[in-house]
Amino acid sequence: MQNERTVADGLRLAVRALVYAVLGGTALIAVATVVSVLGPTLALDLYTPPVAAWWTVFTAIAVQGVPFLLLGTVVSTAIGAFVPERALRRLLPRRPALAVPVAGVAGAVLPGCECASVPVAGSLMRRGVAPAAALAFLLSAPAINPVVLVATSIAFPGRPEMVLARLVASLGTAVVMGWLWARFGREKWLRLPRRPAAHATGVRAFLTGLQHDFLHAGGFLVLGAAAAATFNIVVPRSVLEVFTGSAWVAVPLLALLAVVLCVCSEADAFVAASLSAFPASARLAFMVVGPMVDLKLIALQAGTFGRSFAVRFASVTWVVAVTASVLVGWWLL
Repeated sequence: MQNERTVADGLRLAVRALVYAVLGGTALIAVATVVSVLGPTLALDLYTPPVAAWWTVFTAIAVQGVPFLLLGTVVSTAIGAFVPERALRRLLPRRPALAVPVAGVAGAVLPGCECASVPVAGSLMRRGVAPAAALAFLLSAPAINPVVLVATSIAFPGRPEMVLARLVASLGTAVVMGWLWARFGREKWLRLPRRPAAHATGVRAFLTGLQHDFLHAGGFLVLGAAAAATFNIVVPRSVLEVFTGSAWVAVPLLALLAVVLCVCSEADAFVAASLSAFPASARLAFMVVGPMVDLKLIALQAGTFGRSFAVRFASVTWVVAVTASVLVGWWLL
């Protein structure tokens, strides 16, 4: 009986592979035919400065994000495959009010960008960590790790107050958001992805989870990069320079700009330093908001935790981050 079942499964897989091969081959032939016929004409029509600029921005965002996304998926799958739930629960206090600041400070140990923090936070939740603590870690990890702080000090030489302001505002935003989720968050807003072999442990579970998480999150990274590149082409820089005079306008403007530019947290300080016409508080808001709320991060959160969560969480995070930047900027800058 078991042998017959094995043979039937083998035949089923063989038929499925044959169907995929035929369909894929047909599609490949069709694409090759269209490209061979229309390729030269499309190349002449599309090779324009705006398209070249769009492709440059898109490639830069995707290329700088993929290594950190891979780092995040490696860490997250390693947590799921090798770290027992009891170990994670012992590291954090049981009360969410205390676990949130501990998790926020723990974000300093992961030298990566926001692409890495999303899969790690998802893995922490699946392993029994309270969502409020995992979300505080998600926000703080790309904003206060040593690589980001050192890059900020290099981008703003002789201005240690800018580094301190970024640390305080970013950590404060992460902790406040964790507390807000602990108080007002609803489980129905948060959807955790189900990965294959989630119940298993060991090397096989690690490899299976790594493949699933990386391909799943990579698609949303590409969508976010495409949206950011489109904004860079559609909105001219001259429009942004009109709003440099007033701090009340400059702060929300750069906070919105951080959302759409999707600059990696290791590099956003250099972009902020180049915006010398804007007030210091506005540039601080750019550095605080960027690692916590941008288009590719929203897309990654929507793909990992659900669209309902991403819309609510990103909107509130943006408001809290801007408020923290204004208060800290008024205090330190």
